[in-house]
Amino acid sequence: MAMTMHLDIVSAERSLFSGLAEMVVAPAALGEVGIYPQHTQMITTLKPGEVRIKKQGGEEESIYVSGGVLEVQPFVVTILSDTALRAQDLDEAAALQAKQAAEQALKDKTGDMEIAEAQAKFAQAVAQLQTIQRLRKKLK
Repeated sequence: MAMTMHLDIVSAERSLFSGLAEMVVAPAALGEVGIYPQHTQMITTLKPGEVRIKKQGGEEESIYVSGGVLEVQPFVVTILSDTALRAQDLDEAAALQAKQAAEQALKDKTGDMEIAEAQAKFAQAVAQLQTIQRLRKKLK
């Protein structure tokens, strides 16, 4: 039987995952990180993207996070995010619409804060669309 660690993924609204995992892949700010049991301790920020979980027994699950914080202890991993959704619950039409709105906002806005907000919304929409595409490939 493979070694496991406890994983908690919590959004501002609810807990999305709490259980044992053999491996976790998360979108850290400086690139994807793969975490196995007994990983060295670390804390890092997350960018919008997909958290891939290999649960105990080999089943895989994907969860979209809008960013947040990842904390790793040898046998406990915690992800805190403002927004987190299971990949199958993402709305492709809404993500496409959000991406188009962010692109338009980037064209129209000139203030630093407006540009930063539009860039953040664009990154979240693109990450949602990538998560949906990866889920589709996995299901084929």
